[in-house]
Amino acid sequence: MHTNPHHTSLVALGDSFTEGMSDLLPDGSYRGWADLLAARMAARTPDFRYANLAVRGKLIGQIVDEQIDVAAAMKADVVTLVGGLNDTLRPKCDMVRVRDLLTRAVETLAPSCGQLVLMRSPGRNGPVLERFRPRMEELFACVDELAEKHGALVVDLYGAPALADQRMWDVDRLHLTAEGHRRVAEAVWQSLGYEPESDWRAALPPATPPNWAARRVADARFAKQHLVPWIGRRLTGRSSGDGRAPKRAELAPYTDLVPEDPRS
Repeated sequence: MHTNPHHTSLVALGDSFTEGMSDLLPDGSYRGWADLLAARMAARTPDFRYANLAVRGKLIGQIVDEQIDVAAAMKADVVTLVGGLNDTLRPKCDMVRVRDLLTRAVETLAPSCGQLVLMRSPGRNGPVLERFRPRMEELFACVDELAEKHGALVVDLYGAPALADQRMWDVDRLHLTAEGHRRVAEAVWQSLGYEPESDWRAALPPATPPNWAARRVADARFAKQHLVPWIGRRLTGRSSGDGRAPKRAELAPYTDLVPEDPRS
């Protein structure tokens, strides 16, 4: 149902998914679905304001400590919150604590904004997802319960087969490609009541699967460039987001609009 909404501000919270990795721009910065969504909303509304407090690698406890109160004070029309998935991917994860922290975040944000948007995050097809699927689905069940209780919207990306397609995921197998981010922006756009601009659920064209040798080369490259460094950070208690500030810490006019796809 399309409601022709009028939103004047957006605040995006979370981790690397909302920061925009791996939607890399030519200048080396990341764009991502939240920037794309803000650009669309700003194109319709003069003086539209946008903040993105998301930082890669953040756990739900860090999101609560560093982002929630700041966002609540901004009193935005729309706030998006996606968090907790990094916790579920850790070898040891206290799901009771994750649920409690997510509940605290929603209870703080929902009364402070016009519309809170939560998500059931997308998951890439493959053995890694199967290992962590029970935790992810427990997290998403909590998201659904909180949304119903507090009047939040839930964007169900997890239930979209197209976003599970391996071609939607970068070589690190953790972050969406530019096309994946574009589809997430469209999904949130439609959930907010705007007229659809494309079918974000549409399947990709059929492709010939890579042969055995190509798969082994890709697996080796992934292990060397991404898996081993990721394990190293886990073992040493480091995060890819340590010392990194949000790219848009202030709720300010969004004048530097990003085109839908500057590389097309």
